[in-house]
Amino acid sequence: MRTIVFWIYLVFVTSGFSAEIKIDFGNYSAGQTPTNFHPALAGGGKPGDWKIVMDEVASAFAPLTSQVAQAATTHKQAVLAQTNIDPTDERFPMFVYDGETFRDFKLTTQFKIINGVMEQMAGMVFRFQNESNFYVVRASALGRNLRFYKVVDGIRSDPIGPALDISIGAWHSLAIQCQGNQITCWLDDKLVMPPLNDNTFSAGKIGFWTKSDSLTYFGDTTINYTPRVPMAQSLVDNTVKKYPRVLGLRIYALDDKGEPRVVASKSESELGQSGADSEKSAITKNQTLFGRGGGKISLVLPLCDRNGDPIAAVWIQLKSFIGETQDTAITRGRMILKYMQSQIGSAAELSQ
Repeated sequence: MRTIVFWIYLVFVTSGFSAEIKIDFGNYSAGQTPTNFHPALAGGGKPGDWKIVMDEVASAFAPLTSQVAQAATTHKQAVLAQTNIDPTDERFPMFVYDGETFRDFKLTTQFKIINGVMEQMAGMVFRFQNESNFYVVRASALGRNLRFYKVVDGIRSDPIGPALDISIGAWHSLAIQCQGNQITCWLDDKLVMPPLNDNTFSAGKIGFWTKSDSLTYFGDTTINYTPRVPMAQSLVDNTVKKYPRVLGLRIYALDDKGEPRVVASKSESELGQSGADSEKSAITKNQTLFGRGGGKISLVLPLCDRNGDPIAAVWIQLKSFIGETQDTAITRGRMILKYMQSQIGSAAELSQ
């Protein structure tokens, strides 16, 4: 019965997310450093040494019969270890996953604190921007507590969290969920503190975290998440909602070769398509171009940043009306463009 209740609960809390990533350390041999990660270090001291080791891990399910119960219920499994036990105080080695940037997600992992004289800690960073800006939830066996805090420009906030017994040499599960500005945390499948609200970081990377001379293991990790919509596509989607009579809408940006390509569109099939001289001229020469045919008008206009400099080109297609002049059509298009420019301030924002 306990197993049934657990799986119902798990499906309920993750059902709002449409994508999943499983980080499987079993794909690596002992002594290897997993790929698709990069090490990071906050504070001082030596960087972490992140390697795969083999460790006893409990079986996923309890034995169903007494005969099976007599058999071993653990097995050797590849796990991630932070093995550099430099005792420098205020030393925080991290191992950051490069595969995706997450906004709304639920992360589930396992950790095992093996040893440590100065500290015995394990944690996860999330909405990580860089070594000086991130959230973290960490467990301390020596401190007998679980804490959340944020680091902004290298300054750590006051920690929040309960006093808890965190056993050393045993596996624990940790789950962190972010939805909007709400952060929820579970330890060993139990909600450990009321949901927190913080607006500092809206999206970022996730990673593994330790402190000082903590010798810590981490098990396979699952991230259920809602894929982020690029800012350019959000801009198109929001504009189409506000102006539902728009027949076609695309945003073009220059690629590495200086040629225009569709980076967002009302039609998904158009993404990545090459542009023409008209789109390139809108971006490089700040020109507006007009076309008409088949009862429709087409406009190519420069999308400018807050300083008035072109950062992209917008192609807009509208239904024409009887007696419509070129000037009237351009005025209609610029009204839509004005709305789009009010939502974006720079090329960096557009590329997020």
